[in-house]
Order: sequence, then structure tokens, then C-alpha cells
Amino acid sequence: MPFQAMKTIVSRAATLMLPLLLAAAPAMAAPQASVTPLRTDTLPEYPGKEVEMIVVDYPPGAVDPVHRHDAHAFVYVLEGSIVMGVKGGKEATLKPGDTFHEGPNDVHTVGRNASATQPAKFVVLLIKNKGAPILTPVK
Repeated sequence: MPFQAMKTIVSRAATLMLPLLLAAAPAMAAPQASVTPLRTDTLPEYPGKEVEMIVVDYPPGAVDPVHRHDAHAFVYVLEGSIVMGVKGGKEATLKPGDTFHEGPNDVHTVGRNASATQPAKFVVLLIKNKGAPILTPVK
């Protein structure tokens, strides 16, 4: 195969693949948060309910998928800066000492580290149905 023909084939293939690679790049490149469970306790006064406490570590540039908690979720920022938001609400940029609340019917549309260079860490206290997952992805 002549060089010019090979060059044309490679160029066309690259042109066709570029949109796919660009669409996949953010998902492939975004660092993932890590979750550390701290404790889970039943709430005897509220049958079928429990409280779960977790710590979330966001590496620089971390972004959460859209999700819900099916719980009351109370956030307290320990380190760094994070951006939180629920469907129909305003985004909030939180720094150490700031708090955020999501209700059981809220869809968490924005959750990310506000920094591309510094990590962030926060505690979440969830009041939820006993045994329910802490997070449910939303499509």
C-alpha cells in the first residue's frame, strides 16, 4: 500500500475516533472519591432507621456521578474546598467548617472537589433506612 493511501486511512480513522475519545476522556481522567465508613448505629426510637457516618476523600479534580442518598445527608467539610448542589437548588462552594444538607428526595447533581491541585475531605452523617446503600446512581 502506498504511503499516501496509508496516511489517508490513518487520518480518516483518527477523525472518526476523536469525538469518541474526547467524550470518554473526562470519565477516564476524573479521579474517584474514596469513602471510609466510620460507624453505623440503629436508631431504636425510629424503627427501621439507622445512622451511618462516613468520611469522603476527594483527590484533586474528583467528580461524583449524579446520585441520590435516599436519606438525610449532613455534610461537614474538614479540609479543602468542595462544590455541592442538588437538582433545583444553587451550587454551593464549601470550605472547612461549612455544612450542607440533602434530603431523602434530593438528586445530588453536583459533587466535586473545587480544586484541581488540592485534596478535600468531609464527613457525611446519613439518616437512612436500615441496610440501605449510602448512594444510588441516577441516570
